[in-house]
Amino acid sequence: MSDNHAFVIDKNLGARWDEDTADLPTTNSEGLSVIDPTNEQKYLFDMRGWILIPGVLSESDCTEMKAFCEQLHRDPDSLQEHERSVLAGPLQKLTDHPHVVGFMNEFVAYPGLSNQECYGFRQESGSLFYREVGEGIFNPHNGNGMLRFPGDSHLYRCTPGKANSGLTRVVWELNPITEGNGTLLISGSHKAVFPAPETIQLPDSPIWDSYTCPAGSVIIFTEALTHSGRPWINTEYPRVAIFSCYNTVSSKWHNWDPHPDLLAAMPPKRQTLYRPVHVSGNLVGGESH
Repeated sequence: MSDNHAFVIDKNLGARWDEDTADLPTTNSEGLSVIDPTNEQKYLFDMRGWILIPGVLSESDCTEMKAFCEQLHRDPDSLQEHERSVLAGPLQKLTDHPHVVGFMNEFVAYPGLSNQECYGFRQESGSLFYREVGEGIFNPHNGNGMLRFPGDSHLYRCTPGKANSGLTRVVWELNPITEGNGTLLISGSHKAVFPAPETIQLPDSPIWDSYTCPAGSVIIFTEALTHSGRPWINTEYPRVAIFSCYNTVSSKWHNWDPHPDLLAAMPPKRQTLYRPVHVSGNLVGGESH
């Protein structure tokens, strides 16, 4: 084993975990190759608690997905009950998009519950954020993830060469995000050891970071990070965003599960994103360790 590998304790007797034994999936449920985060992306995410990957989806993908979102938002009764979900229709492929799987393999997955047919992480929520002008609120929350208890899920743990981001948010922006719109973030607050200052209650404070991006971009941040929504101010089009949360196989924050009919129709590997929350024996297609 290279000395460059992280020193991570395995489950038994303080033994060092051998990273070379990990069998993390290299393809998603549609057979597409996983896209691992670059060294720069890993560094930036660990440092800031969030990353932006611009322009991931094609224009045609965005158009098709937004049409489904319009139907879901304005006329849900026109869809079958199990399809009234951001896991349905053209949106379903976002659940295990190659960028998502690559990121979760690095920052969330438990290798002992992962193989080529089974993800080592779970998706535990999904919702549509459809915001017209004036909709949305400023509500700062979370932060200080290094100090939270494991059962809270909103935690962040790291050792030289390895990090775990706990409950992790993935946001797909299907319309462009212009200045003054989108989610606000306080970079580095996932590692903060002091209480947040009063200035976080001011949405225009320089303590907040924001982003602009083209349609089809994805933002990933640890829920241990202090962040907030804000009212949408773009008069040209609404915010159409898919918000999803991912977590370890052993932890669950949201009281949410996909419709059983929707789950049954998914490819087998994608179904492993929604398996029960426990560790022992919870590996599909293999023996957990």
